[in-house]
Amino acid sequence: MADRAFTTLAEGGGFFEGPRWHDGRWWVSDFYERTVTAIEPGGGREVVLTVEGQPSGLGWRPDGSLLVNSMKDRRVLRRAGDGTVEEVADLSGVAAVGGYLNDMVVDAAGRAYVGNFGFDLMGGEPLSDTALVRVDPDGSVTVAAEGLSFPNGTVITPDGSTLVVGETTGGRLTAFTVAGGGALVDRRVWAEVPGTSPDGCTLDAEGRIWAADALGNRLVRVAEGGEIVDEVPAPEGLGFYACMLGGDDGRTLLVCAAPDFFERNRSVAREAVLLTTTVDVGHAGLP
Repeated sequence: MADRAFTTLAEGGGFFEGPRWHDGRWWVSDFYERTVTAIEPGGGREVVLTVEGQPSGLGWRPDGSLLVNSMKDRRVLRRAGDGTVEEVADLSGVAAVGGYLNDMVVDAAGRAYVGNFGFDLMGGEPLSDTALVRVDPDGSVTVAAEGLSFPNGTVITPDGSTLVVGETTGGRLTAFTVAGGGALVDRRVWAEVPGTSPDGCTLDAEGRIWAADALGNRLVRVAEGGEIVDEVPAPEGLGFYACMLGGDDGRTLLVCAAPDFFERNRSVAREAVLLTTTVDVGHAGLP
């Protein structure tokens, strides 16, 4: 277990999620401020979008437009370069009722793979499996994979051939081969990690995945097959809920942290923080 120091990039958030490194800035959603914000490495902020339905996963199409998941109304939105916003897809017919949208990854062709809770987490419903949904550039919606336990943080390898999704309530990372047209085939367990709850994650150049352990108050670096090769505990009083590698050399690890993830607490407090630390191996793949 590494002993790493953290630096605070931003504080005073409701609940940060969906961190990304793009065009020399960090980008992040804040559930309860209902904003998507771009943050300079030095800390300067720009609110680029407000999403009343509560923003989460972020990704960019090849044309530079930004895709954003609107959680509560289960829509995918697109922000064009001129700032105009439109609905790309309505996923209410394929995402479970009460199962808010969460994270996503957008591939090199502009296809978005979108996860959802699968049950009413904040309302205390029993766990239920759900689907990973693909939204193509023309707005068409396809169920890409079913029977997933809270599909959440998702990465794609640099060659575009493999997609790996974290199953938060399943304690595992599941891989698919990306076939023609973006179809997901050859489902297999990439890593079984009992006792963890893989949340937002990021892939590194050695093929390992850094994942926030949503119930374990730590980051874990997982190798294919399930070995935890590194872990970083959260500072006292905080949990970790998403992470992303970025910075000029790809070795800065940004972490979304908060005291807990409960809506009743986070919606009224502004205690979420963004923390950074430096790791040895840089970013690879998408996002």
